[in-house]
Amino acid sequence: MNVAIVKLSSIGDVIHALPVAAALKRHRPETRVTWVAEAREATLLAGHPDLDEVIIADTRGWRRGRAQIEALHDMGALARRLRARAFDVVLDLQGLMKSGLLTALTRAPRRIGFARGFRREWLSGLSINEPVRPPATARHAVEQYVALLTPLGIADPAIEFRLAPDADADRRVEAFLAGTGIKPRDRLVLVNPGSGRPDKQWPVAHYRELARRLADEAGARIVVLWGPGEEADARTVAASAVDGAAAPPTSLRELTALARRARLMIAGDTGPLHIAAAVGTPCLGLYGPTSGARNGPYGSGHRVLQSADGRMASIPPADAAAAATALVEAA
Repeated sequence: MNVAIVKLSSIGDVIHALPVAAALKRHRPETRVTWVAEAREATLLAGHPDLDEVIIADTRGWRRGRAQIEALHDMGALARRLRARAFDVVLDLQGLMKSGLLTALTRAPRRIGFARGFRREWLSGLSINEPVRPPATARHAVEQYVALLTPLGIADPAIEFRLAPDADADRRVEAFLAGTGIKPRDRLVLVNPGSGRPDKQWPVAHYRELARRLADEAGARIVVLWGPGEEADARTVAASAVDGAAAPPTSLRELTALARRARLMIAGDTGPLHIAAAVGTPCLGLYGPTSGARNGPYGSGHRVLQSADGRMASIPPADAAAAATALVEAA
């Protein structure tokens, strides 16, 4: 089979979809697997052992002020490239109009996607011809994604993420950690206070208290991650902990390398949390408006604190500190 997976974004959603590629390769080793993703997410997928090709669909660039003629040219080139691959099967894991359009452009004879009620935008259903309704037991996003493999005769596969290591990223991370005096035996805890949505962000003051308590009471070495526009908050949180440090600007590969070195990752419903879970690092997820049962770190050894009223500020720092300390001690 020649299969395309359409899962454009975001980072956490792409991570959750990786077991689909792994299951295809385990059950049908001869399958050629192509992934269609946004430019940012494609950097995380490059070199993945279960992927034969990654195709970039830069829909963000098309929507962010690129000249109309240039955007149309890029879309046309992408459409020709998708048709030229002659896919037998396309799996639309996104369930959006844009992913549905890309699915239709492939002209694949089998186009599998979510049934009504599981699609994020109902119009995406016009592009698929094999709708799938995940079973009631598939509560987590990972389980819902792999359910789309059922029409291909793959049911209840083992869940594998298999993020590829990057030796250069590992060296850069080790140099940073050595420069801050963090040794392999230290209790390295990564804290990611940022969020793509304001309503998913735990207050910076709560992160400050948590970082201080972990350093004082659990002997943790705190490294604070940050993205665009988040550096000031990261340095504020790092300054709250003894010997705390803000991370340097990190690529997704470097973030993955840092996560592999850590004893614990603490974050809201964000990409860094799911990257850490995928490489086997214990995670503490802080959840408010989104469901930790569906979108939390997947697998055993993690904890989720779910706000009772949907507000992130309602999660007490003392509860987070107790949960984080227990995870650090158990690691």
